[in-house]
Amino acid sequence: MNSGTFEIRPIKASDNNRVKTIVLSVLYEHGAKGEGYASSDPELESMFQAYQASNSVYFVLLENDEVVGGAGVGPLANASDIWCELQIMYLLPVARGKGFGLKLMNTCLEAARKFKYNYCYIETLDNMLAAQSLYAKIGFKLVENRRGATGHSSCPVFMELKL
Repeated sequence: MNSGTFEIRPIKASDNNRVKTIVLSVLYEHGAKGEGYASSDPELESMFQAYQASNSVYFVLLENDEVVGGAGVGPLANASDIWCELQIMYLLPVARGKGFGLKLMNTCLEAARKFKYNYCYIETLDNMLAAQSLYAKIGFKLVENRRGATGHSSCPVFMELKL
């Protein structure tokens, strides 16, 4: 998928370090350091390998062939197989506010539908208001209770979408 100098494609092994750097950068930008955040996910060390599991995929967003963001979808841990999780969606400032987050999320949700998931879940930070607005624009609704077991115990905002 192309949008000018931007492209969305599945992650490659060579993207691993760049994706990890982006995730940590965006989390730290929002004050999210320590346990209970995506920064402590073991997948960050080898994102390409982690998303080779069945019913999982991770996409990267490139600007002029440089990775500037990413997002994935995979099974929601400790939930029934009709649930997936929108995972590790982070964009550098250069990619924000241009509609690329929406395209990236729609690419993930299209994959989730192909995997035959019925619901998609996401957890986020209370100060990531632009992200919450984007999720709501797609139809994600706030829910009071955590779903599954993401390991992100420090993320206080829970949202879900019927696919």
